[in-house]
Amino acid sequence: MSPDSISALRLSLQVAVAATALNALVGIPTAYALARRRFWGRSLVDLLVTLPLVLPPTVVGYYLIVLLGRRGVLGAPLYELTGWTVAFTWYAAVIAATVMALPLLVRTVRAAIESVDRDLERAAYTLGRSELRTALEVTLPLARNGILAGLVLAFARALGEFGATLMLAGNIPGRTQTVPLSIYTAVQTGESAETIGLVAVLTALSCLVLVVANRLGARAA
Repeated sequence: MSPDSISALRLSLQVAVAATALNALVGIPTAYALARRRFWGRSLVDLLVTLPLVLPPTVVGYYLIVLLGRRGVLGAPLYELTGWTVAFTWYAAVIAATVMALPLLVRTVRAAIESVDRDLERAAYTLGRSELRTALEVTLPLARNGILAGLVLAFARALGEFGATLMLAGNIPGRTQTVPLSIYTAVQTGESAETIGLVAVLTALSCLVLVVANRLGARAA
């Protein structure tokens, strides 16, 4: 592969790892809240989390531009204060991948948490454990395989993200060009050998991730 392709592969892995970490920080607490708590706005949170799963990625990317672009709701004040914008940086690729992968993580983790026997949690409460300690010591460990499966699926989704990344981060070789974007460029320019190599690498990685996710999902069940 060319240096640009190797750079794209390195960036894709970097983005996928960062997006998976962010998804873990945001998605696991969100999944727990949706699975175990009843609160005002719960349906709205569920809707917003699930929406990227059904919307076209370019639409999600447009919303992200409206929110984080240089003239966006949050992006404009940030640019005025610092002179820096999220758009067209690798951070934008991380944000796009995080948003697109979040529904897979939340839905998988939520299902795993809901499968945990509530009687075990009640027993922990009777022993004086708080809800936080019960979640950390009982619920989440019992849902461990489902959580890991969700993280693996989120990693795979972040690795293959295209539409939202193109909208918010652009397709800048060496800066924001991930493997899917590099494949798109190679097809447009007729570089068939480069395309085949990148497609093969991404397919192999995706197959590996799915095998791991299926095994973890089977153990969780």
